[in-house]
Amino acid sequence: MPFLSETPAISCTRPLFAAILANTLLSTVPGISGAGPSPEKTLLTPNLDAELVTYGAITSQPARPDTPTGCPTPASITRAATDLAGLVPLLINAGLAEPPAVPCIDLRAPPGADPRNGPAVPEAERLVEGGRTIGRLLSSLSDLLVLGESVPGGTTTALCVLRAFGYPARVSSSFVVNPADQKERVVQAVLDRLRPLGPLGPVDILREVGDPMMPVAVGIAQTYRGTLMLAGGTQYLAVAAALRALGYEPPSLVTTTYVRDDRSANFAEIAARIGVQPLYVDPGFGELGHAGLARYCIGEVKEGMGAGGALALATLLGHPPDEVRAHVLTTVRSYS
Repeated sequence: MPFLSETPAISCTRPLFAAILANTLLSTVPGISGAGPSPEKTLLTPNLDAELVTYGAITSQPARPDTPTGCPTPASITRAATDLAGLVPLLINAGLAEPPAVPCIDLRAPPGADPRNGPAVPEAERLVEGGRTIGRLLSSLSDLLVLGESVPGGTTTALCVLRAFGYPARVSSSFVVNPADQKERVVQAVLDRLRPLGPLGPVDILREVGDPMMPVAVGIAQTYRGTLMLAGGTQYLAVAAALRALGYEPPSLVTTTYVRDDRSANFAEIAARIGVQPLYVDPGFGELGHAGLARYCIGEVKEGMGAGGALALATLLGHPPDEVRAHVLTTVRSYS
């Protein structure tokens, strides 16, 4: 497969890469998320991702930008691609447990709660409005917005949202072996809680079972006037489903082939049901001679922090795939 599954007809003069940061307490449930060295430390992963893409290093604590198996984090890939493209990422704090150590737009919201126990995002309506304001702001600053996200545990909240909308979704995981059975137990408990509430509107579903990233992304998509590309996997399918239910045409979506080809999930099927035609990036990490990057090819990590979108953006801005791959390799080796 080529580096990009297709070459979109996009022209821009003011491109921008941004990412929404948030937490869900589901990431602290043992076995749900591999986006951190321990369940509790998954709450810090978006903060460390933000430092890496902003400064090219984790500055707030001694930490390496890779998993315990030596697989480079998606944020290191996003850093490489945006650095090559000469872009400074813009970060949006939608609801973090700890304040980030980088400049950001801060919506002053709490992290997402466990949706098994009650409403996960009580301020969902306010976060949609905050996203709408950000969308108008970014429309004045750019004509192409690639919007990533960093939400450990977010594939599980995405599963809850997609099932609540009626889609027969199965979702990926940052683990090589997807803890699908555990995620199914979570979603069943969530749906059991929702049943007595009766029919719910789209924003109600995000409030009850989503995470703070989702309503912010929905709001941005409603008001952004340039070309918007949602950079992520199943988590942005949940956003696309909410937009469709609200009567909006979902924007384009870009992710890696590692998400598409995950046999434990059904990403392409659900995208088609929602009415989204994704753009896929094939990073070719197995061909670079780096054992850690090659782990993406066996299903570790797969995507995150808008990595697929950042790779696509660098290419759309004129950097050939071989140059993009070489810069990724140079960047991740610099952390060794």
